[in-house]
Amino acid sequence: MRTHPFLHLNIGGQLLPLDSPVVMAILNVTPDSFFSDSRLDGAEAVRLRAEEALRQGASILDVGGYSSRPGAADVPEAEELRRVSEALETIRNGFGDVPVSIDTFRSRVAEETVLRFGPCIINDITAGEGDPRMAETVARYDLPYVIMHMRGTPDTMQQHCDYRDVTEEVLDYFARRIDELHRQGVYKLILDPGFGFAKTAAQNFELLAELPRFQVFELPVLAGISRKSMIYRTLGVSPQEALNGTTALHAECLRQGAHILRVHDVTEAAEVIELHKNLAPWTSSI
Repeated sequence: MRTHPFLHLNIGGQLLPLDSPVVMAILNVTPDSFFSDSRLDGAEAVRLRAEEALRQGASILDVGGYSSRPGAADVPEAEELRRVSEALETIRNGFGDVPVSIDTFRSRVAEETVLRFGPCIINDITAGEGDPRMAETVARYDLPYVIMHMRGTPDTMQQHCDYRDVTEEVLDYFARRIDELHRQGVYKLILDPGFGFAKTAAQNFELLAELPRFQVFELPVLAGISRKSMIYRTLGVSPQEALNGTTALHAECLRQGAHILRVHDVTEAAEVIELHKNLAPWTSSI
């Protein structure tokens, strides 16, 4: 495994080391996320899920109020903000300053939650291209920023899978976005190759096999493959039956150098990380 031991996330002065991989637990406060078991309705459901995820070994809670699955209904900005704010209020009241990520592409949602609940990670599936004010907002509050590769929108992305070389083109995209975001004052970047977003199953597996190439940027890499179609369609099962396949590929993500696993199932991901850590001293670096 390739690692950069100096990597960490600085979230408003709170340091989260990434010399060992960490789990980001998904908290969906949407009624239509693709994995139905991940949907949370109401403050008590959020509190119980957050408590469970932290007990099971999550280091980050990722709160999303806008589903990005293909065909998902649009969510008005005010409704997304309401959903995220209610969840953040529950988390902050119950669990203090636990590291939180906001899964949003809207600068207003990012800014208002930061002003009300303190610094957090912004997890943006559009890498700042969905809202021209997002980079300015992230820079103003000096926030860690997950930038994901995607073509088109969640509704149209599967019409844009025509790559000459998927890994090379995703690398080129990140090189351009990193340069542009640096010019706008955004430096705390985390890279998400965007498994399942404008990629075929074969392209997802190719990207995973070549994940070590992303270490060239010397930035943390987030892998979001949990229960996705690259797993359940390949195995001929449903998302509800895709935990075993997810766990198998999480082990491969770690072997290929991922620093953050974004997951629905925290216990299983934390166990994969623990086993990987015990294996690491006996394996040679790539």
